[in-house]
Amino acid sequence: MAINKNHEFEDLDGVKCAIVEKNASQERVDFLKDLLAFNKYNVVVVASPPPKAAPAPKPVAVAEGEVVPQPEIPTPPPAPTTFTVGVTDVRFNATNAIFGRSLKTKEGNIVTLAYWQQKDAVSNDEVPYYAKS
Repeated sequence: MAINKNHEFEDLDGVKCAIVEKNASQERVDFLKDLLAFNKYNVVVVASPPPKAAPAPKPVAVAEGEVVPQPEIPTPPPAPTTFTVGVTDVRFNATNAIFGRSLKTKEGNIVTLAYWQQKDAVSNDEVPYYAKS
């Protein structure tokens, strides 16, 4: 069990893992898997469970012999395919790894928060966060 929300654990494919991100898209999974594998973490990716279905509508009580039209139930749109990403090192915490400056890119730069969130295409750690406009 996690001590707080920032450090969650789950069994993914029968392996105890620290959760990196839940409900991630395929593009996000590819990015995280490459980055974490480069930093020598064993990455486990599983499909997220589908959302729970809404309960069926209750039948309407009517008088005997009366015909009630059945409401048309629309088919739900297909659930988006999302994934849960975890690493087998249960000591891993994404927040500590980013702000502790322990992750590196393939170019040798330190991973910044903007790079982790995929807001910047290149991790540029030379300009401090407070100096950016």
